[in-house]
Amino acid sequence: MTRDTPQILLINPWIHDFAAYDFWAKPMGLLSIGGILRSHGISVSYIDCLNRFHPRSAKSDPWARNGRGPYLKSRISKPAALHDVPRRFSRYGIKPQWFKADLLDLARPDLVLVTSLMTYWYPGIQETIATVRSVFPQTPIILGGIYARLCHDHARIHSGADHVAFEKAENELLSLVQKFTGYSAGLTFDPADLDSYPYPALDLQATINYIPLLTTRGCPFDCAYCASRFLEPRHLQRSPESVIEEIKFWHLKHGIKDFVIYDDAFLVDANRHAIPILEGICRSGLNIRFHTPNALHIREIDSTTARLMYEAGFDTLRLGLETADFDHRQTLDIKVSQTEFKRAVKCLAEAGFRKDQVGAYLLVGLPDQKISSVEESIKTVIDSGITPVPAYYTPIPNTVLWPRAVAASRYDLAADPIYTNNAIIPCSKQPFSWEMVTRLKKLTTG
Repeated sequence: MTRDTPQILLINPWIHDFAAYDFWAKPMGLLSIGGILRSHGISVSYIDCLNRFHPRSAKSDPWARNGRGPYLKSRISKPAALHDVPRRFSRYGIKPQWFKADLLDLARPDLVLVTSLMTYWYPGIQETIATVRSVFPQTPIILGGIYARLCHDHARIHSGADHVAFEKAENELLSLVQKFTGYSAGLTFDPADLDSYPYPALDLQATINYIPLLTTRGCPFDCAYCASRFLEPRHLQRSPESVIEEIKFWHLKHGIKDFVIYDDAFLVDANRHAIPILEGICRSGLNIRFHTPNALHIREIDSTTARLMYEAGFDTLRLGLETADFDHRQTLDIKVSQTEFKRAVKCLAEAGFRKDQVGAYLLVGLPDQKISSVEESIKTVIDSGITPVPAYYTPIPNTVLWPRAVAASRYDLAADPIYTNNAIIPCSKQPFSWEMVTRLKKLTTG
């Protein structure tokens, strides 16, 4: 080791958008980095600009809605590029003066790591980095995360960070720490063995009201609308034993009852992975709940997996249906057939799941998509006995569907990620209108 232990500050930035809500959203990548840094003897602090339970905010129940809830928001001006969108724009998260005060309460860090998620949220990242720069002008700032990787050149030019990471964190984290702080440490885990990773530093949160879980990484599918394969080319699984031990750790040490499965492919290879995990949870006797906002693969749901999920305490199920137009979905994915969908819904109902617990995501706003196709899919899902959940399409660089999205959009998607915001339904030649959104909402809610 070439110098004293560095102090590294992790920051989850503000969101600038037309709408945002905490649907069990935690910066899992950033907090995983926090766990890795601590396991290498590095001191870590954390500021969450989205913290719904900031000490200066109005008191609210962290456990309401199983951990979900609205962010604090402040009305701000729309980006000039979106002047034509008839919607209000806001900063979601803590007030700027609170953030600045929190920074001033810290000793000057040796390095600041800022994460990113949605590509079109970069204005919030810019404001976050500028605020950090105003308080710690001499401290280097590294930006990582999904925007940093998918829109690397844009982030490098526009984010304000000193360095924009392109590789996965485990591949270059320690070398970046050494480059910017002089601190050197040998790797204490195997990046190819998920069981060897330290737990994410979720305890850095002032309030832990739910725990996100990653039992796998990557996905064996290569869907046209998804960047999972680009971001995580390999599909890796943890051992069922390690997953159960982590669940017990957070429940017994921190009293957590709500766990959120962040996997892209939890049920894939179920006999070796999900089923042993579910059986272990059932044997544990823990009184806990599970939620799957990232969607489950429908093909893998049969009578066994449905029964075990119900017995294990799965409370919120989302299914990755995307469209019920089964005859014309080959350009999107090959994840599920009509027969497999009907079988899965039947098995879930027989296991005991209620209609309000099970929702099927349906993509809205795809390139050249007819609204009648979406309406038919909504009706199909309702007729099946579960809940349709519209998921507005975000055009994502480095996906198969990206060129079609660019061609279909009324905006120059390739010029600026701000135009990929799903709230403006960008892959349409027509200006945004509330009429279609309202129509679909009425269909889904009856």
